[in-house]
Amino acid sequence: MGRSSYTFYLNNNGPYFLTCTAIKWIALFGIPEIVQILLDSLQFMIDNKKIQLHGFVIMVNHIHLIASGKSLSKEIGIFKSYTARQIIDYLGYNSYSTILKQLKWFKKQHKKSQDYQVWEEGSHPQLIINREMLIQKLNYIYYNPVKCGYIDDPIYWKYSSYSHYAGVKCLLPITIID
Repeated sequence: MGRSSYTFYLNNNGPYFLTCTAIKWIALFGIPEIVQILLDSLQFMIDNKKIQLHGFVIMVNHIHLIASGKSLSKEIGIFKSYTARQIIDYLGYNSYSTILKQLKWFKKQHKKSQDYQVWEEGSHPQLIINREMLIQKLNYIYYNPVKCGYIDDPIYWKYSSYSHYAGVKCLLPITIID
């Protein structure tokens, strides 16, 4: 099997375009309380200077981030691990047994130390190499909900940083790349 073209480069703080997907594309992020877990975790990472967030969109089964940071690979791993634990606890506490059964069923065989798997492995990092690529990736993430038919204009998607770039208050603080 060949090497993946998706990798974090040593000594390169980004920015990177990242995609984190719910296992088997389960629509976990259609539950507002679970989206809040993601937002709170991202806010914590920003507040504690673990990452700088340049753009994001949270869809019902995946998230796209444009982010940078000294240890971005490590921080994204921590983010996924922490949010998985929080999501599983939330689902259990609120009797989402069908979703928990799916998370158990689709868990990878080699993950023997856990009962459930929330996230697909990896985050498919792509280094943003110039302003043209940054704009292309921002447009891609912002028009993702439009392409899926959820809305007809990206300004209406609540879980996105599009509003920041449109001059409206955003759910998370965004760092503009010069």
